[in-house]
Amino acid sequence: MSIKVGIVGATGYTGAELVRILSRHPEVELVSLITQNYADIPFWEVYPHLYKYNQMICEKLELTALLDASDVIFVALPHGHAMPIALDALRQGKKLIDLGADFRLNDYSVYEQWYKVEHTTRELLSKAVYGLPELNRKEIKGARLVANPGCYPTSVLLALAPLLNRKLIDPGSIIIDSKSGVSGAGRGLSLGTHFCEVNENFKAYNVGVHRHTPEIEQELSKLAGETVTVSFTPHLLPLTRGILSTIYAKLSKPVEQGEVLEYYQEYYLEEKFVRVLPGGLLPQTKWTAGTNHCDLGVALDSRTGRVIVVSAIDNMVKGASGQAVQNMNLICGLPEDTALNGPGLYP
Repeated sequence: MSIKVGIVGATGYTGAELVRILSRHPEVELVSLITQNYADIPFWEVYPHLYKYNQMICEKLELTALLDASDVIFVALPHGHAMPIALDALRQGKKLIDLGADFRLNDYSVYEQWYKVEHTTRELLSKAVYGLPELNRKEIKGARLVANPGCYPTSVLLALAPLLNRKLIDPGSIIIDSKSGVSGAGRGLSLGTHFCEVNENFKAYNVGVHRHTPEIEQELSKLAGETVTVSFTPHLLPLTRGILSTIYAKLSKPVEQGEVLEYYQEYYLEEKFVRVLPGGLLPQTKWTAGTNHCDLGVALDSRTGRVIVVSAIDNMVKGASGQAVQNMNLICGLPEDTALNGPGLYP
C-alpha cells in the first residue's frame, strides 16, 4: 500500500526537488501539488526537466481536500505559513514535515525575535521533533510533526557533533564560516540574487544576524549539555547548489589528528549519508551535488591549538528536500535511504 503524499509549495526550488525525489520513490503516490502561482498548470510546464516523470496538475490550496487525500504532507513554504496547516493536519492524524522554520525552535519567543512573526501554534512546539536523523533518529521514528533542519545548521551540526560528544573542544570558541549557492535564496526574484550581482562575486551577508543562528545554538547546546554561543557568518557563492562550512574551535585537551579522525569514523560508522573523508582529503561542494550526503574532513592546527572541520552538503538535498524524504522514510517505517541512494554528478 503506497503512502499518499501532498506537497504544499511544490513549485519552489525545495518543492520541485521533493517532486523529483518522490517521483522515483517506490512506496509513494503523489496526490497533491499545491501552489499559489501556477494553479491548473501541468507541473512539468513549470519544471520541464520533469516532463514524463510527473504529469500532475498544480492546484490551489484547499486544506480539507489536501488532508483527506494525504497520509504525509510536506510544507515547503517560507516561515509563518506552516502553522495553520500543521494544526489541522495533526488534528486529523496526518503526518507533516515542515521544511520551513516554524517548528525548529523550541522557544516561541526566540522564533518571534528572529523571524519577526507571531507563533500562532505554540502548543505544537512540544510535539515537533527536530529532523536531523543522524542525531534524533529514535525520536523521528515516532513523530507526527517533523521540523526539517535548515541547510546551514545541517552542515554545522553534523560537523561538530563528534567533537562535542567527546568534549574535545571549548564550546565557547566555535567560529562558523559558511558559504552557500544561490538556490538557497529560493526561486523568488530579488536584486541580491540577480545574475549580474552574483556572477564572479563572493560576499558575506546577514553577518551576526542570520536566522539560522539560534537554531545552530539551540542544537549545539543540546549536544554540549550547556549553553553554546557561536560566531556564524554566511556567504553567497556564485554557484547554484552546495554549502561548504569551515568551522574552527579551540581544543580542550591535547589530541592527535589521527585520534580525531577515528572519533569521527566511529561516530558515523553506521550512517549511510555521512562520509568521513580520509586524512588529508577535504570536502568540496561538487562531490555532494545532487546527493543526500554530508562529507566531512578534519584537520588540526597544532600551532594555534584549534581543530578545523570542513563540511559539504547539497543545500537542496541533504540541506532540504533529501533530508525531508529521509525523515518521511523514518516516520513511515521504510528503509531510511529509499529513493536517496547513489553518488552525485561530476563534473
